[in-house]
Amino acid sequence: MTDLQAIILALVQGITELFPISSLAHAVLLPPLLGWKVNESAEGFLPFLVVMHVGTALALLIYFWRDWLNFATAVLIRRGPKAEAERRIFWRVVVATIPAVIVGAAFEKWLAHNFGDPRLVAGVLIANGVMLFAAERLRGRQERALSRLRWLDAVVIGLWQCLALIPGFSRSGATMAGGYRAGLDHEDAARFSFLTATPIILAAAVKETPKLLHMHDAFGGASLVAGAVAGLAAFVSVFLLMRWFRQTEVKGFDPFALYCALAGAGSLVWLALHR
Repeated sequence: MTDLQAIILALVQGITELFPISSLAHAVLLPPLLGWKVNESAEGFLPFLVVMHVGTALALLIYFWRDWLNFATAVLIRRGPKAEAERRIFWRVVVATIPAVIVGAAFEKWLAHNFGDPRLVAGVLIANGVMLFAAERLRGRQERALSRLRWLDAVVIGLWQCLALIPGFSRSGATMAGGYRAGLDHEDAARFSFLTATPIILAAAVKETPKLLHMHDAFGGASLVAGAVAGLAAFVSVFLLMRWFRQTEVKGFDPFALYCALAGAGSLVWLALHR
């Protein structure tokens, strides 16, 4: 992998990780669509992607630093109604991360074996678009503030997040759809999605980054630059996406659903014509 290819992948990853259009799908599909000679099944490719995700996690920590500071002070120091609401959100975030950790550990080998098939990923990307389109039309009847999210809602959102373990489903898209079904508006569903992203991404980094440090191939050499580029792109992305959902409450998922359907279908046609 060349440095330019790594930077392009990092830009795409930083943008698509937070938009509900599956960063992993783009990372898997982009090389074959552009004719790059990248071995996506190589031992170093998955850890390379994880390092880019670390950049994304740092961007989320910086953007939502006030939320995490409020969580820490509410859990450790502050008391009162506002602190109670912050603690409630924090523990719902914790609960929502547990299902993905358990399912990911249970199916790790199967997921690693199947994650690099571009045709499979393109098909699932279409399914991701269908999920977003359906979620927009099947919103929970009772509108609910994020601070009033129930324990069961957090568990269900965590189960939605498990869809992202299948390459082509968006983690942010799945959790946003789950939050929207629980009665959150688009903005709160996005906020909760991004808060749950941080521990999941950091947990994956703790597991995969040591593997990358022991590798001396092209993935290892390009990883630090790619992580920095992905982080900068992710910060801009989360700013734009939160602004979009704050201003667009009606059918806010539809543009992303349409993009996923077209991108997935177009990728399948291209791959079929260039076997």
